[in-house]
Amino acid sequence: MYNPVAEIHLGRLSRNLQKIRDQVGDALIMPVVKANAYGHGSITIARKLQDENVGYLAVFTMGEALELRQNGITTPILLFSRLTPDMLEPAVENNLTVNISWPNDFDTLTSFVADKGKGPKVHLKVDTGMSRLGVAFDEAADILERLAKTPQIELEGIYSHFATADEGDLTYAHLQIDRFNEVVTLAGKMKLNVKYFHMANSGAVLNLPDSLFNLVRVGMLLYGAYPSDETSESIRVEPVMNFKGPIVTVRKVAAGTPVSYGSVYVPDKDCNIGVIQTGFADGLPRNWYENGYVGFKGEQFPIAGRICMDQMMVNFGDVVPKEGEEVLFFGDEGETQIRIENIAREVNLTTYVLMTAIGGRTRREFVED
Repeated sequence: MYNPVAEIHLGRLSRNLQKIRDQVGDALIMPVVKANAYGHGSITIARKLQDENVGYLAVFTMGEALELRQNGITTPILLFSRLTPDMLEPAVENNLTVNISWPNDFDTLTSFVADKGKGPKVHLKVDTGMSRLGVAFDEAADILERLAKTPQIELEGIYSHFATADEGDLTYAHLQIDRFNEVVTLAGKMKLNVKYFHMANSGAVLNLPDSLFNLVRVGMLLYGAYPSDETSESIRVEPVMNFKGPIVTVRKVAAGTPVSYGSVYVPDKDCNIGVIQTGFADGLPRNWYENGYVGFKGEQFPIAGRICMDQMMVNFGDVVPKEGEEVLFFGDEGETQIRIENIAREVNLTTYVLMTAIGGRTRREFVED
């Protein structure tokens, strides 16, 4: 059977983790494995990270957390999603950490603890400028006072999230750090026994060394790509995923013969057109065809025409590939390398969008190297 393949290199993951550890010093690393570990396969990735003795993992939904628990992951897990009452019992039963990200989340927790006598560990999220989830910065003092008076709720951490950590102008990011420092100071004055303070994501690890506190959350950088063109590349990470597609047929096409939908691609000389059984339903951005290319045996060949739902065509020129051979969309195969960052730039998307789009019919193969 022909399917696209995401070849996941676990040795590269381990090396990236060590490089990040070297960068952040004593700060604990919390790998983010939400969205199927950014398309890499959350269960296997989490197992590898657990073997590497990471202190925490992060997911978005309860379903993601329970899937990890059901597959032998015992490492502490933080859920980023908005707290709902039905999350609390499974959180306690499975040793999952939830977050307070809205004022009435506190009431939800206190009601549960009053009824059950015990609640899950909690991290308080403070909105310092993202305007998404998080207790408003100017309401944080009130929530902290309420938590200080409710010792039966275990406040393990306080955190926030950057809006612009991966951009060139870091003025707003520094404002967010200042606000978060005020919250940290306030928690200290209230003598709250908070174990973790965290704000840094991948962009901040690269651009904002004063944001590390004692825990950092890393996703994209761990998987071997950079969040944007405006982050430092001071940590030289390796792409964990090689995304590839199978060649299912090769046909000789005469000069002047249109290829694919809209007939927008017309070769100016006779060529070999390879049909690749991978399309935009598998995560390839449809508009990548305009300047796009694939890698094959150390060379790059242009995409021929619009990418289809299930297939795409490539102009191999005079080269005649064999049926069943694979092309590289992005990753590092030694002689053939294509950076996902380059594709993101060309199609005006982010590496996050491209990486998490890979799913469905793609077969994942895990390699220890």
